[in-house]
Amino acid sequence: MSVVNWSEAIKPLLKKYKGKKHPLDFENTYQLLVAVVLSAQDSDKHINQIAPTFFNVFPNMKTLAKATPEAIQEQISDVRNFGNKSKWLSALSKQIKEDKNIPLTLAELTELPGIGRKSANVIKRESGATAEGIIVDLHVVRVAPRLGIASGSDPKKIEEQLMDILPLKEWDAGMAMSFLGREICRPKLPNCKDCMMNSVCAYYKSTL
Repeated sequence: MSVVNWSEAIKPLLKKYKGKKHPLDFENTYQLLVAVVLSAQDSDKHINQIAPTFFNVFPNMKTLAKATPEAIQEQISDVRNFGNKSKWLSALSKQIKEDKNIPLTLAELTELPGIGRKSANVIKRESGATAEGIIVDLHVVRVAPRLGIASGSDPKKIEEQLMDILPLKEWDAGMAMSFLGREICRPKLPNCKDCMMNSVCAYYKSTL
């Protein structure tokens, strides 16, 4: 059993990435929500490339709600899982109708088509809403067990462990771990010597 005081140990990581914006490009909550739905199983970089054209065609929720799934699909045909995503965007836009109606609670967001807990947590963070959960993306699924702050590979279980271990004010640790995973704690060659978490990291200790 780990004897690390994670509430203290996580502070250098939080300090490094405090307030750093998510890699997806967006100008408002509507664009954020759409980009988050499109980015599932695809790369943020790819979504940022296609987003400007998409938002020229569908500048707000109202215009998106008037579009058929087929019309939406035409704009995202090279996005992974575009068939389902066009249906989800069509359905959620018809539900929400206008930008001002976009919900920002975890319960309401996760009821929308194509939005799970991770996506909802990202939308809440980037829109400035109070955290109700911790972002656990594919990077966190790798980084958290390496650090030793959580175990397993199930995102929901990892999120539960992190929420149990860390106080609410440190729940941005999820996004911070995601940035760490993108920049330093890479899948095959983690750059442990430059990592601010190496003094408490279980993986690093195992390599010594």
